[in-house]
Amino acid sequence: MVWKSGLAFPRYLLIAHPDIKKLWYIKSNLMIINAILKKLKDACTDLLPIVLVIAFFQMVVIRQPLPQMGEVLFGTLLIVLGLSLFIQGLEMGLFPIGEAMAQALARKGSLFWLLAFAFALGFSTTVAEPALIAVAAKAAEIAGDGGLIDSSPESLKQYAFGLRMSVAFSVGLAILIGVMRILRGWPIHYLIIGGYVLVMLMTIIAPKEIIGIAYDAGGVTTSTITVPLVAALGVGLASTIRGRSPLTDGFGLIAFASLLPMIFVMGYGLLIFK
Repeated sequence: MVWKSGLAFPRYLLIAHPDIKKLWYIKSNLMIINAILKKLKDACTDLLPIVLVIAFFQMVVIRQPLPQMGEVLFGTLLIVLGLSLFIQGLEMGLFPIGEAMAQALARKGSLFWLLAFAFALGFSTTVAEPALIAVAAKAAEIAGDGGLIDSSPESLKQYAFGLRMSVAFSVGLAILIGVMRILRGWPIHYLIIGGYVLVMLMTIIAPKEIIGIAYDAGGVTTSTITVPLVAALGVGLASTIRGRSPLTDGFGLIAFASLLPMIFVMGYGLLIFK
């Protein structure tokens, strides 16, 4: 038997009857095309509110044509294609592998390797986060222009690197704490409330030059790369451990990933701007 796209034909029929084979391939191709069109439609639907807001303000408030209209339209097309491919990649790659590795490590029964994987996952995904790289570079540039640090390229690079490492380490630690919460069944609201109390205390003593960057650092860590893998880790782990629910225990890791960077970046500012 040959199985493809929900159709089953005996192999000898595909060989002996070219029309059946042709019909089989047409059906398969139509299903692929329909799936692609659905992804493109979903991406267009997601982008529609943004397009409407920009169009409204451009036409009603500013009342001027968009500059470089051709480039804007081409860029929008690239966004639609990229978003469609990105979502498909998440569904096919990142979500399944994150859940599978979490389940495999949980079944292995080694707390050390599970926590090591949680920390390494949070650290590595954050280091590779494009939004964090961009924010760290811009923060270094502004700090150099404002005279807070030396404006030499080497100093700017070191400042940006230290900022990225601070955020990456804090996210790794946050994911580790989140995994421990799932394992031990700790109430999430106690940890979140305590964390934000610490954020407020750090805000009082931290240099004012770093506070805004620290708060933004909590947001840039919850972006395109970190969120899918971390969410898959939590859901996969909670679905494996007896007595844990993926709905009530599997989520919440992202909250830790956005909380601890604020504390660590303000601590980094205390060291740099002392």
